Amino acid sequence: MSAQLQTSVEHFGYKQELNRSLTFWDLVIYGLVFMVPIAPMGIYGYVAEVSNGMVVLAYALGMFGMIFTAYSYFRMSEAFPIAGSVYTYAQRGIHPHVGFIAGWMILLDYILIPALLYVVAANALAGIVPGVPIWGWIVLFILMNTVVNIRGIELTAKANKSILIGQLIVLAIFIVAAIWAVAKGVNGATFNMKPIFNPDGFNMDVVAAATSIAVLSFLGFDAISTLSEETKGGRQVVGRATVMSLLLIGGLFMLQTYLAALIGPDLSKFENKDTVFYEIAGIAGGQWLNVLCAVATVIAWGIADSLVAQAAISRVLYSMSRDTMLPKFLSKVHPKYKSPYTSTVVVAVISVVVSLAIPLDKLTALVNFGALTAFLFLNLSVIIYFIFKQKSTAYVKHLLMPLLGLAVVGYVWYHLDGLSFQLGAVWFLIGIVVLTYFTKGFKKLPPTLMEEK
Repeated sequence: MSAQLQTSVEHFGYKQELNRSLTFWDLVIYGLVFMVPIAPMGIYGYVAEVSNGMVVLAYALGMFGMIFTAYSYFRMSEAFPIAGSVYTYAQRGIHPHVGFIAGWMILLDYILIPALLYVVAANALAGIVPGVPIWGWIVLFILMNTVVNIRGIELTAKANKSILIGQLIVLAIFIVAAIWAVAKGVNGATFNMKPIFNPDGFNMDVVAAATSIAVLSFLGFDAISTLSEETKGGRQVVGRATVMSLLLIGGLFMLQTYLAALIGPDLSKFENKDTVFYEIAGIAGGQWLNVLCAVATVIAWGIADSLVAQAAISRVLYSMSRDTMLPKFLSKVHPKYKSPYTSTVVVAVISVVVSLAIPLDKLTALVNFGALTAFLFLNLSVIIYFIFKQKSTAYVKHLLMPLLGLAVVGYVWYHLDGLSFQLGAVWFLIGIVVLTYFTKGFKKLPPTLMEEK
């Protein structure tokens, strides 16, 4: 079983320190929880407005665009079944220093997502329970997630299953209520193709803008690769789970937004774009369903998504630290729970500070820039490693697919707002300074790569 995988880890110069216990479905569930099956409920109004009501088309194109990058993760996780995600892949596929920058950029995604979600969830709960201050909710969320993650990946996996079941129950209730409402003609609803394709509102600018928003809803499938050293079953498990989770979440996104668009086709009747989906749920099933969907979204973002994000970033920090690219104490593993507990605690502290100090718009800008930049490095890694270093002639797998991934991600990256580029550039420059320090002026390589040379 794990003997083969342990050898794989040791083949790259590392020891098997983390607890290898995750199955294919554990990884799929992890990816689903990270992407949040009911995520469209929170941003539905914006996607529907930009897409001229063709929300299903927007999510379909978003999933189609991300599938190429998902396959790039598949190829690299199979070649390098070790923790670190895009940091490891760019390090081994291109160059160690490029790998550091790729890892540094993905930190923006993983390390700031929990803070972003804590703020969103805390603001929502402050309206429901005004007696508790926003900072109180933030600290409570962080404490809960930190304890679960330190207790080990098995407990995190169990929590993920419970959280996913809860989200799917809420989603199933909405789907049943919505189908019944459309069948009865509530709010004039009828089954039609307009949410998928409406020639009256279709043009390429609309499609491009809507797809750019929808693509960001799929961020998180990539985090599965951070669990490579805690997975059993073979080198392809991580890659297959990455692709499967993306396809499953895409189907769920399209189904719920299709039904919502049928019941509430006229966005002008809704005053607040943040609550459009919840109001549509209320039309379909009553005020109780409105509240249920809103509360479920808060819990999914504030607890579930941030739980798996904290697990992901702690593994990246662990991986970079054991390569001496970051302070060594970040690679300490708990003797009992076999989890990177010092990295987990550091992420918790950062989350508290960031949640209370950085405005939401800046957090969102940084998260998007970091993730998309890392995806560019990832797709480029596939091409350089397989085509140029390994002399692969499998041009579809190792050239065409990552080129399409580069094109899609590059398009969305190019159309990010100015704030994203400004803050992202600052973070990039800080990374160069950190890299210069830990590599002693770009002269030093990670110990395992020095040994290979």
